[in-house]
Amino acid sequence: MMHRLKTQVGRGIYRLRKQTVEPVFGIIKSVMGFRQFSLRGLTRVQGEWSLVCLAWNVKRMAVLRL
Repeated sequence: MMHRLKTQVGRGIYRLRKQTVEPVFGIIKSVMGFRQFSLRGLTRVQGEWSLVCLAWNVKRMAVLRL
């Protein structure tokens, strides 16, 4: 990792991580309080994650409309 961050290309790629998806996961964990899944099984977890994503999108739409 240190070698990657020493190169110009590596720093550019790592810099993109901040602006794409990772902040959303941090907000879901800290602001929305979603730390772990309540259900077991892949299909149930996928359904629960879909609800979390839906809640995030509705929250985001409400903020952007104001």
